[in-house]
Amino acid sequence: MNNLHILNHPLIQNKLTLMRNKRTSNHDFRLLLAELTALMVYEITRNYPLKEVETETPLEWTQGKVLAIDIVLVSILRAGTGMLHSVLNLIPQAKVGHIGIYREPDSLMPIKYYAKLPVELAQARIIVIDPMLATGRSAIAAIDLVKEAGGKALQFLCLIASPAGIERFTTTHRDVPIYTAAIDRELDSHGYIVPGLGDVGDRIFGT
Repeated sequence: MNNLHILNHPLIQNKLTLMRNKRTSNHDFRLLLAELTALMVYEITRNYPLKEVETETPLEWTQGKVLAIDIVLVSILRAGTGMLHSVLNLIPQAKVGHIGIYREPDSLMPIKYYAKLPVELAQARIIVIDPMLATGRSAIAAIDLVKEAGGKALQFLCLIASPAGIERFTTTHRDVPIYTAAIDRELDSHGYIVPGLGDVGDRIFGT
């Protein structure tokens, strides 16, 4: 599957395993999430275009390179918030959008309750972030909103994906690549990925 990318870097896999441990504290879980996200973003941005600029060092003028595109980060609330700031540490000039979606417990269908996106989406590279791609419905709903607002060049970044979520997502949005650290076995009856990480929002915020 050309649009599915599993990031197998040893540091990524090591941190993911530490996050899976149910005994990992909320504090350590947040730190590991930030570190893991930064490593993954480093991998998925390696082919972003650059342009040459002149810059003055303490000794002389020289040529350097900077990113040649605008970057927009779109966080799916609430768990995406835990990934957001580590991406901004790497790309501080990025603009940020938020999409609020929760999953109705019985039907597992996504309910959208909030959306605030930057205006300049058409020419930007857009990274949509959410730790889990479970049923895939929330991610699809978020991508739908971004496309409706003018977004074209999108990437979806998650820590763990389920086979069902991948199939549903790629069937609906064939043009949006998925970047993940792992594909887990299946979904349980409540729509949670197993073996998974548990409820990532609860583990981030201690709720």
